[in-house]
Amino acid sequence: MLIFIQNILVQIKVLFMCGISGIMHKRVQTKGLAPIGQELTRMLWSLAHRGMDSTGMTIAGQDSKEDFIFRLWTEKEIDVLGPVIDKIEANGGEIKTKSQHDQYIRLTINYEGDIKPIAETLYNTPGVQIHSIGRVSEIVKDLGTAKDVDKIHNLDTMEGSHGIGHVRLATESRVDITHSHPFWAYPFPDISVVHNGQLTNYHKMKGHYEMMGHRFQTQNDSELIAVYLAEKLSKGESLDQALRNSLDDLDGTFTYLVSTDNGIGYAKDRWSAKPLVIMETDEVVAMASEEIALRSVFSEELDRIEPQENEVNTWLI
Repeated sequence: MLIFIQNILVQIKVLFMCGISGIMHKRVQTKGLAPIGQELTRMLWSLAHRGMDSTGMTIAGQDSKEDFIFRLWTEKEIDVLGPVIDKIEANGGEIKTKSQHDQYIRLTINYEGDIKPIAETLYNTPGVQIHSIGRVSEIVKDLGTAKDVDKIHNLDTMEGSHGIGHVRLATESRVDITHSHPFWAYPFPDISVVHNGQLTNYHKMKGHYEMMGHRFQTQNDSELIAVYLAEKLSKGESLDQALRNSLDDLDGTFTYLVSTDNGIGYAKDRWSAKPLVIMETDEVVAMASEEIALRSVFSEELDRIEPQENEVNTWLI
């Protein structure tokens, strides 16, 4: 009887694991930046029943005065801020602002050239993990619900043009910050992904990209999607083309959202097993695993759209 109950719980967990959300304000260039952090927090809190292990979001389209925004996570009881700054400056970066809260470091720097050398030296620094490097975006993620993360990181003060978010119910990999979403596409600035589902050809594709010289910071299959898309975009493909190609190249069940420096998009696999609903006006488009999340940001009555199998769409600022 106990085994039967455990199996039922596993099936329920798989069925409802994780929730994703995204939002874009289309007219920020004329109307100014929007409270993306506040909106995503409301959306992700509405989805808390889908996962309370961790919550994270990408805030994109920020008006940063510096060239790059770095978000780093450090292991406990390891003082790395000084060595991190030294290594960035040794590679030609100029630190403009720095802040540290518990295990989290946020830096803004001025730097000309390819960001990969700095990313490499940080990647090889013991006790440090890069959550994101962006020109106009940053990833904030932590354990707990959206309200928990907001209290720690003041998400409601963060503005931008668009963003994506995720609540996680861990079904395979560990419950920790490292395996929380969103996942940044190392070392490509401003490309991140949130994902609901599972890739069955993850190990094969990861090996392929590692042979090409790409690095992975985690064992989570969702990180592969980010690297896959970044590689496509770096070769000149449009965001729409990259998403459409992913429908053939990625195997498994997936609904994922991607954020870039100037766009947002989604892709659903051929089985359409993982839910997604969309509401859109002339001003805003928002998407989430459940309609309740959309109702938290739209006060007016709108028709919902449900993407079907093998479907993608993108929006650009």
